Amino acid sequence: MVLLDLEDAVTPTEKEAARATVADAVGTGDWGDTIVAVRVNDWSTRWTTFDILEIVAAAGPRLDEIVLPKVESPAQVVAADLVLRQAEIRAGLPVGHVGIEAQIESPAGLIEVEAICAASARLEAVVFGPADFAASMQMPMLTAGVEIPDYPGDHFHYVLSRILAAGRAHGLQVVDGPYLRIRDLDGLRDYCRRARVLGVDGKWTVHPDQVPIVNEAFSPTQEQFDRAWAVLDALDRAAGDEGRGAVRFGDEMVDGASRKMAVKVVARGERAGLVRAAPR
Repeated sequence: MVLLDLEDAVTPTEKEAARATVADAVGTGDWGDTIVAVRVNDWSTRWTTFDILEIVAAAGPRLDEIVLPKVESPAQVVAADLVLRQAEIRAGLPVGHVGIEAQIESPAGLIEVEAICAASARLEAVVFGPADFAASMQMPMLTAGVEIPDYPGDHFHYVLSRILAAGRAHGLQVVDGPYLRIRDLDGLRDYCRRARVLGVDGKWTVHPDQVPIVNEAFSPTQEQFDRAWAVLDALDRAAGDEGRGAVRFGDEMVDGASRKMAVKVVARGERAGLVRAAPR
């Protein structure tokens, strides 16, 4: 996915002029099969409705999603949905063509995250925004998305876990926010690992050097991919030959729950381009 930004990356005096630049980039860029998204301004500003209307009209069918920042209530998602519907009809696009990703960036958004995730069929992902969240919580930090050495643990663990549970309950992808120290690739690896262990799907990047680190961190290894296939094979044999739902696999027991986990690993690996190694 590639994200073109109308929000924090654009100064207030350039907000309206930036729409045409972004829409032209979406419509004429050689994006291949990459998902193309535009982050509009949040509902506390005067730009949101017109961002959506102008971008959808000018960008055409190549626009896949809008990212709605600083979401604090399900009503804000519903509003974006309704404006998108009008914009799609006017542009001659199928209704529902443009998806929505909602960013959770404040205590109010976190409190309402379950309702936000259920607010629209257009929702495809929920994204954590660490910078605005840290500011709204008055955390003593100037660089968001990184560790706080004085805190004995992960200061965002609860936040990510709650967003993750809400997203999963409604079938959404869940994405962690960016790591802003662009030269600290080891720190980025650590933060990717912390989010991946929880079950998060991916992480935003802000520099090209970060992309391969994130892709590697959120993809299974070849060993994990092959083992997941072997678990599925063992369960299939047990069910077919002996009518059993549980079977010994090496030094562990695997069953229907193991199948669910293995299916997820296989699917993630195939999306990452992995091919099963030949059985030994």
